[in-house]
Amino acid sequence: MSDYIHQLSDWPNFSWDRDALAKPLAAVRLRQGQLIGRMQALGFPVQEEAVLTTLTEEVLKSSEIEGEKLDKDAVRSSLARRLGMDAGALPATDRNVEGVVEMMLDATQKFKAELTAERLFGWHASLFPTGRSNMKKIAVGAWRDASSGPMQVVSGDYGRERVHYEAPTADKLDAEMTAFLDWYNTEENIDPLIKAAIAHLWFVTIHPFEDGNGRIARAIADMSLARSEGIPQRFYSMSAQIRSERKTYYDLLETTQKGDLNITPWLEWFLGCLDRAFSGAETILAAVLEKADFWKRHAAAQINDRQRDMLNRLLDGFEGKLTSSKWATIEKCSPDTALRDIQALVDQGILTKDEGGGRSTSYSLVSP
Repeated sequence: MSDYIHQLSDWPNFSWDRDALAKPLAAVRLRQGQLIGRMQALGFPVQEEAVLTTLTEEVLKSSEIEGEKLDKDAVRSSLARRLGMDAGALPATDRNVEGVVEMMLDATQKFKAELTAERLFGWHASLFPTGRSNMKKIAVGAWRDASSGPMQVVSGDYGRERVHYEAPTADKLDAEMTAFLDWYNTEENIDPLIKAAIAHLWFVTIHPFEDGNGRIARAIADMSLARSEGIPQRFYSMSAQIRSERKTYYDLLETTQKGDLNITPWLEWFLGCLDRAFSGAETILAAVLEKADFWKRHAAAQINDRQRDMLNRLLDGFEGKLTSSKWATIEKCSPDTALRDIQALVDQGILTKDEGGGRSTSYSLVSP
C-alpha cells in the first residue's frame, strides 16, 4: 500500500472534476480580468506604486510562511531599485533580501522564459547566498542528496515541528524533475490557473532541494499566474493570502499527499485562495490611492527630504508609534533637528500630536 501520492503507480497523472471546477474557475477568471483592467487604467505613478507594494508583500509573506521575517524597508528598497523607482532614503539591503527579490523578479518579470533546472538552481542559490540555512550547511544550486536522510515536509516552530509527508527519495529526483519541467514547459491544454495550482502542488510534492522548496514553489505559481495574464506587473499577492490561511494550506497539502491523484479539493482551495487574494488587492489599491491623494493635497507644502521619507513610511504602514527619537534614529539626524522637522509638519497641518506627552509623545498623520 502506498503512503503518498508520489508512490502511486500512475503518478503523476493528476485528475480532477472539471464540472465541479467550471463555475469557480470562470468566476475567478472574471475577477482576474477585472482587476488587471482596473489597475492598468490607473495613472502610471499609481500603478507603479501598486506593483511595488504588492511585490513587497509577496516577498515578505512568502518568507513568513517559512518562519523567516525580512525587513520590510529593505525589501521595498531592493525592489524599488531593481524596478528603476526612487528608493528615497530607504536602507541598503543585505544579500539575503537581495536574493529573495532576485528570484521573485526573475519569476514574474521573465515569465515567458523556459523553466529549467539551471534556472531553478539559480533561484535556490539566490535564496542561500552563504550556502547555509540558518546555521546548517546545505547543498546550494543542486538537488538534495541522500546524506541528510529522508526529506520530511514540516511546519511549525523549532522543536515543535509537525511532519506532513515525506518526499521522493534523492535517487529519484533527476527523473522526477525532468518529468515536471517537461510538463511545465510544454503542456498547453490546461487552463493557466489550473496549471498554476498543479505546478505548485507537483513541485512541493517532489521537494527537490534541502531547503527553500516552499518559496520556490510559490515563485513558480506566481510565474504561472503572470503567464496567465501576459503582463509582468503584479497587482495581488498570492503568498500574502496563503500566509493568512497557512494552517489550511499545510493541512490540505498533507491530506492531498496521503490521498489519490484526484486533486479536486486542492484545486478548489487554490482557486478560492486566489479569489481572496484579489480581494486583498483592493486593500492595497485603497492604500495606494490614499497615498497618491495625500501627496496631491500637500503638493504645495514645504517638505524636506527627511520629512518626505518619514511621511512615506507612515503612509506605507509604519510599525509602532512615531516619536522624535525614532525620527532621529531613522533619518540619522540630531534630536533637535527631528523635533524641528516634526513641528514644521504639525504647523502645516500634516502631522498631529497624539494624546499623552513627555517622553512618550508620538505623532500621527492628520486624517483628511
